[in-house]
Order: sequence, then C-alpha cells, then structure tokens
Amino acid sequence: MDSKVLSIIVFSYLYGFFEILLSVRQSLKRKNSIVNKGDKGSIWFLFILIAIGYFLSFRIGFTKIGRIYHWDFFFAAGVLLIITGLIIRLYAINTLKQHFTYTVTKIENHELIETGLYKMIRHPGYLGQLFIFIGTAVSFSNWLSVLSMTIAVSIGYLYRIRIEERFMVEQMGQKYLDYQKRTKKLIPFVF
Repeated sequence: MDSKVLSIIVFSYLYGFFEILLSVRQSLKRKNSIVNKGDKGSIWFLFILIAIGYFLSFRIGFTKIGRIYHWDFFFAAGVLLIITGLIIRLYAINTLKQHFTYTVTKIENHELIETGLYKMIRHPGYLGQLFIFIGTAVSFSNWLSVLSMTIAVSIGYLYRIRIEERFMVEQMGQKYLDYQKRTKKLIPFVF
C-alpha cells in the first residue's frame, strides 16, 4: 500500500478517535450541568453525512475515476488544509473552554463567547472540521473525492448551523441576534 494512502487512513482513524474521546470526556463532565437541549438530532444527521462523505471520498479516491495526476502536490495541499483545520478546531474549542459542547445545549452559567475567532465568525470549530474533511479528500488527488466529501459535509454543517442558531436565538434573544449582525457564520467577511 502506498505510504500516502496509508497516512490518510491512519490520520482519519486517529482524528475520529480524538473526536470520540473528546465527546465522551465532555459528556461525562456536562452530565449535571445541562440546562436545556436543542439538538433535534442534528448531531446524528451530521455524523451520518460525515460517514457518507468519508465512504464516498475514500471509495472514489482509491480509483482512477476523477484522478488528477499531480499526486504529490494535492497530497501536500490536503495535508496543509488538515493541519490548518486542526489548528482552527483546537483554537475554537480552547476559546470556548467549559462552554464547548458537542450537542446543541445550554449549560449552567452559559455565556456568549465573542473572543478569538468568535469575534469574526460564529462557528470556527465547524470551519476547522470542514478544512480537515476537505483536506482529507484533497489529499487523494481526485476531484470526485473532493466533490463527494464537500457536498456531504456541507449539507450536514449547514443543517447543524441552522438548528444551533435557532436554539441560540431562543436562549439568548437579542444578544445573539446582535452577534449575528456583527459576524459571519463560517467564512470571515463572506458567509
């Protein structure tokens, strides 16, 4: 097996385990501090679309269908996107600290965080994950792999953001509406 393919597979499993461990750790800490839930199954919908994105991306990525024959360049570009995504994701989680949750919930002493990347965008953690998933697909050097991953995870995150933002408006009212006016969802100055 090619070392690039092996590294993509190993990274994907390690990243998946990291997110699962973080989720379990966070849910054990939060068990008694949840005030209100508003997830509406969006976490499961997102997980399913991420799984579909990975399945299609890997399945197509291992074929010659859609292959772009600049493997080293696209592998390096994909790794750069992954590293950028990890930095953004970890920075966002660290900025939220005790306010970080995997499900759409309100916790005790919930505050609206407007520091770090949250000054410009409302969902930097999701942006980081999008970079990671798309970077993984780019590293296959296959445009169909990138397209399938991008479509699947984008649908999942756009739905998740809609659910989360409705919940935040319900919980925080005008304060969150004002925050929405000052910031973008995912891409600074654009969207």
